[in-house]
Amino acid sequence: MSFKKFQANRLFTGNKLLSSNHVLICDEKGIVGEIVDEKDAGEDIQQLDGILTPGFVNCHCHLELSHMRGLIPEKTGLVNFVFYVVTQRHFPEEEILEAIAIAENEMSQNGIVAVGDISNNMFTLAQKQKKNLDYYNFIESSGWLPGIAEQRFLRSRNTFEAFSKIASSSLVPHAPYSVSNDLWKLLKPCFENKVVTIHNQETAFEDELFSQNTGDFVRMYEMMKLDTSFFKASGKSSLQTHFDQLKGAAHIILVHNTFTKEQDIEFIKTHHRARSVSFCLCVNANRYIEDAVPPIELFRKHSCNLVIGTDSLASNWSLSILDEMKTIQKKFKGIPLDELLTWATMNGAKALQMNDKLGSFEKGKQPGVVLLQGVGGKESLQSATVKRLL
Repeated sequence: MSFKKFQANRLFTGNKLLSSNHVLICDEKGIVGEIVDEKDAGEDIQQLDGILTPGFVNCHCHLELSHMRGLIPEKTGLVNFVFYVVTQRHFPEEEILEAIAIAENEMSQNGIVAVGDISNNMFTLAQKQKKNLDYYNFIESSGWLPGIAEQRFLRSRNTFEAFSKIASSSLVPHAPYSVSNDLWKLLKPCFENKVVTIHNQETAFEDELFSQNTGDFVRMYEMMKLDTSFFKASGKSSLQTHFDQLKGAAHIILVHNTFTKEQDIEFIKTHHRARSVSFCLCVNANRYIEDAVPPIELFRKHSCNLVIGTDSLASNWSLSILDEMKTIQKKFKGIPLDELLTWATMNGAKALQMNDKLGSFEKGKQPGVVLLQGVGGKESLQSATVKRLL
């Protein structure tokens, strides 16, 4: 068996940066053998300019919306954005499938090896069967009206059964503002020992709805001609209202969290298994839709598990974890590079329960090998590019 030996300016293992005298050894398929000192590595070492890192994990994507790239104006606010998606997502099937293939290739070229992907339909199924990337499929169920709960649940379950034959999959709620109590009751048994994800506090109006039954979501229901007389405000934040519904899950990924408050984080830490919760950052989508960013320093203060996602091409300019890290670094000064890279690799792999294979350069794993080039002084990523090696 032949081996590949990589040596770069630095080597990121999945949780720490090593110096230039370390050599990564793996086989032709990218299965890691070991990391050794250069004096013990022998000959035929490939010298590289940059930082070697495991492949990136995209914890939140909507691959099925790739055909909507550039279609929705920026900074519309979430309610208008959701209305655009609901009313404008219908394209000829061949255009949707072509856009999915192009977007998946873009992720691969951008160093992404695994994706937590939202699926509301079957459009991505054929592409995922090609096994170009590792996927954890999140089959969303939504329905704000109690009367349609069973119909929506059965439809989502049929989709789940198809996807679960090809990869790890879970049946999950879309968002607190789109799932009725009746639908929650049907979904809860499906969370047991699964990874569950939910869109969380993406707009300030989400908390306003649950605490007071006012705000822009009331307008959205009116736009959709929905009778919401059944709904009663809990007087609490959105997260504190719905979080107990998720307690059977093996791991929970809260996505966006743009308007999450300190008392919400403390609520999770006090009442729940904080180690089993990850906060997924999709900063470029937050800027695209709400022109806002999540309170990352607050999450860091509380030692929260942070992971990174791209959201969809309906709400982002690219599907690139590096682009997400660039924005985080620009908006939040002083986050060490090894911490950012941990969010993008090992933390993501753990959240999707793929860390037996991905996320770090450990013997026997096959995490992908990526080279970050052009990292500037003070570990700046602003001019960096990414190259997939394996």
